[in-house]
Amino acid sequence: MILFTTERMLVRYFTKEDMEDLFEIFSDPIVMENMEPPYSKEKTAAFLQDFCVRKKRALAVVYKENDKVIGYTLFSESANKRVYERGWVFNRECWNQGLAYESMQGLFSYAFEKRDAHKLFAETIDEVKSVGLMKKLGMVHEGTQRKHTQDSKGVWRDLYVYGYLKEDDKNSLT
Repeated sequence: MILFTTERMLVRYFTKEDMEDLFEIFSDPIVMENMEPPYSKEKTAAFLQDFCVRKKRALAVVYKENDKVIGYTLFSESANKRVYERGWVFNRECWNQGLAYESMQGLFSYAFEKRDAHKLFAETIDEVKSVGLMKKLGMVHEGTQRKHTQDSKGVWRDLYVYGYLKEDDKNSLT
C-alpha cells in the first residue's frame, strides 16, 4: 500500500519481498556506523518480519525509476498518541542526492495532513549529516543527552534530540 509519493520516490509499507534491498542497506558497515554493527541476513529477515511487516513501525522508501527499496524510514507512533518518532537510513549509493530530504518532506506532509500528527521527533548520534538534515527540515534542537548511546564500535556518543510541532513554520518544508 503506497502511503505517499514524491517526485522521485514512493513510500509504502514493507513486504517480505524487500529482504534483499533492505539487507543491502543494513549489511553496509559505513551505513550502519552510527547505529549498530552491520546486520546478517538472518537479523535483517527477523527485523523486516517483526518490526517492519508485522508491527508496521517503518516504511520502505522506493525509487520510482527502478522499483528498488533505497531507504528505510522509521515512522512510529509513541505512547503519546499523535507523536511520531521518525528517522531514516538510505543505501549508500543514494547519499548526497537530496533523497532523504525529499522523502522527509513527504513524510512531514503525510504525518500532519493524513495522520493528524501533533509532533514529529528524531534522535541521532550523527552530529553532522543527520543534524544538518533536521535543521534543513526546520526541526528544533530539544536537547542533548551526553554519552547516552553506543555506536557500532561500542564508543559512547552524545544523543541529539530534535522535534517539529504541527504549529511550527511550515514554510521551512518548501
